[in-house]
Amino acid sequence: MLLSVQQYLVEEETSRVRHEYIRGYVYAMAGASKAHNEICLNISEILRAHLRGGPCRTSMADVKLRPHFDDELFYYPDLMVTCDPRDKHPLFNRFPKLIFEVTSESTEMLDRREKLLEYLRIETLEEYVLVSQDRTEATVFRRSSDWKPQIIKGTNDELSLESLKLTVNMSKIYAGVAF
Repeated sequence: MLLSVQQYLVEEETSRVRHEYIRGYVYAMAGASKAHNEICLNISEILRAHLRGGPCRTSMADVKLRPHFDDELFYYPDLMVTCDPRDKHPLFNRFPKLIFEVTSESTEMLDRREKLLEYLRIETLEEYVLVSQDRTEATVFRRSSDWKPQIIKGTNDELSLESLKLTVNMSKIYAGVAF
C-alpha cells in the first residue's frame, strides 16, 4: 500500500521504528550496532566542537533529510551538517552541506548507489562521506572534485572535510571501536 507524505509523517511521529520514505513506499531502518553508534557519536562530537558558535548545525540519525528537489523522499542520514538559513523545519533538513553515512555490510550498496545518486542532486551538498563500521576506511565524494571518490584507509591517515575546513585523524573517528 502506498502512503501519502502526510500519512508517512503522521505515522512516523509515533512509530518505534524509523522508516525512510521513497515516493510512496516505506522502508524500515535496521537497528545500529555498537560500532556504528560509537563512530556516529565520535563524528558528532568532532563536528559539534568544530562548528560551535557558527551558523552551521549538526543533526544525527533521528532527523530526516527531505531533499529540496523531491518532496516524495525522506532519508535518515547518520549525520548531516546544514548551514543554510532555509533549514527551519523542526523534523527535517532540506539543504545539507555535508552528509555522513556509516556503512555496514547490509547498507553499503544502498549508500553507495541509491543514496549517492540522490544526495548528489542536492544543490547545497559539498561532501558526502561513507565511513565503514567493519574496517578503518572512509570514502569522500566532493563536489569540488566532480564527485570522484577519495578513499582514506589508515588509522593514522587524515580525513579532510574541505566544506568545513576541518581535518580529522581517522583514529579519532574510530576511537573505542574494536574490529
